[in-house]
Amino acid sequence: MSSPNSTLYLVATPIGNLQDFSPRALATLRGADRIYAEDTRHCRPLLSRFGIDTPALSFHEHNEAKREAEVLEFLQGGGSAALISDAGTPAISDPGFALVRACHEQGLRVVPIPGPCAVIAALSAAGLPTDRFAFDGFLPRKPAARRQSIESMRHEPRTLVVYESAHRILDALRDLAEILGEQRMGALAKELTKLHERIIRAPFGEILRRLEAEPELQKGEFVLLIEGAPQAADDTADRQAEQTLRLLIEEGLPTKQAAHLTARLTGAHRNPLYKRALELRGDT
Repeated sequence: MSSPNSTLYLVATPIGNLQDFSPRALATLRGADRIYAEDTRHCRPLLSRFGIDTPALSFHEHNEAKREAEVLEFLQGGGSAALISDAGTPAISDPGFALVRACHEQGLRVVPIPGPCAVIAALSAAGLPTDRFAFDGFLPRKPAARRQSIESMRHEPRTLVVYESAHRILDALRDLAEILGEQRMGALAKELTKLHERIIRAPFGEILRRLEAEPELQKGEFVLLIEGAPQAADDTADRQAEQTLRLLIEEGLPTKQAAHLTARLTGAHRNPLYKRALELRGDT
């Protein structure tokens, strides 16, 4: 049987503004026997600034499996440990899920110490529906996989939240505008709680144009939010896409161009439109 002290604390740390470090989080980190951090080089200056001298060990995606057994053994022996990520709430798109699951399976206590979380901060300030939403982590790095992921979002009725890096933010916005349509409403949250924080709520075509026009907006860490598709609009959208495609073909546009332009104007899938355009050509 584990000791009452055998507890894993999941401690949220600031995502930018150090004033967001809660008194409870600070007290927990000071009182724990060990801290497991995503990057000890990153956390040590933070801990030092707040006078926290608890021993810190690394716990990241490359040593997570090995560390898990060590943490479990330590907790089973009566120790307490705090898990932190580089910023925000641990185990949310960061290492820790498997460890938390193992603790529950072995009857060890798991205690969340809530605080900053980029997903929730962005969602609360985006002006998009919050009664139902889904978080999809980082968009895929490779263009084809990213576009496939965005395609899967086309008819999702919930608000969607994803992360993106500065290196890929323009490409991601271009794909969102092309695949979901330039008029799909969204929001971009940049550098949340930091000095250069910006939140832009607008159709994706407009967000893209603003970033292209202002290079400074392309720097930082980003959360992208995508308004859900209207739940009852699928049949209407299909009819609109069919009508648009027929009109463009009648006007003499090449098949590929007609499908591409219809996809941009209506948000419909480009590949099915291309196949349908070939069928319409055959009928003609």
